[in-house]
Amino acid sequence: MQETISLIIEIIGTIAFAISGIRLAAAKDFDWFGAYIVGLVTAIGGGTLRDILLDTTPFWMVNGWYLTVTGLSLLYVILFRKQLVRLNSTFFLFDTIGLALFVVIGVQKTLDFDYPMWVAIVMGMITGAFGGVVRDILINEVPLIFRKDIYGTACIAGGLVYWLMIELGTSILLQQISCITVVVVIRLLAVRFNWYIPVLKNVENLKQ
Repeated sequence: MQETISLIIEIIGTIAFAISGIRLAAAKDFDWFGAYIVGLVTAIGGGTLRDILLDTTPFWMVNGWYLTVTGLSLLYVILFRKQLVRLNSTFFLFDTIGLALFVVIGVQKTLDFDYPMWVAIVMGMITGAFGGVVRDILINEVPLIFRKDIYGTACIAGGLVYWLMIELGTSILLQQISCITVVVVIRLLAVRFNWYIPVLKNVENLKQ
């Protein structure tokens, strides 16, 4: 049962992140292959770094369906691009869903390797955010996690709630749902109320 739930989370997360990456690539006028690559690295980048740090074979090298799902995501964007363009919040929506789901995947997999919870929280953030870092570098943008947006901190908050739910003795499903909910809600509230992390000012700017 738990393996099935984890698989569903991975599929939905992969689709969400792939579409977010492909949408940004389309905005930069990438060709189909370039858009596919951007979508793919968005979907697998964080998990790849996580698995390297955990000293295990990167997940996408064990199961090729990640490549297929990304291809289907590209096809979806091509077929329904007009509808997606009309939805200005499309990128934010898919990116937030992918972020939340991949945080859960990162935390759970790290715990399965018997690492302490603080390591799992860090790995959850890496799994959720690093693919977006690579994506933004490829499209020549400052990575979202390094801007003032509530992004990496939302991952950490989700991981902390995951930890809290474990300490309360709740089921794995409730732990995962709680983590996903916290990440999504924080991202939504941050946009709704314009929350952001203070920018570190350059010394020269402070003199002006």
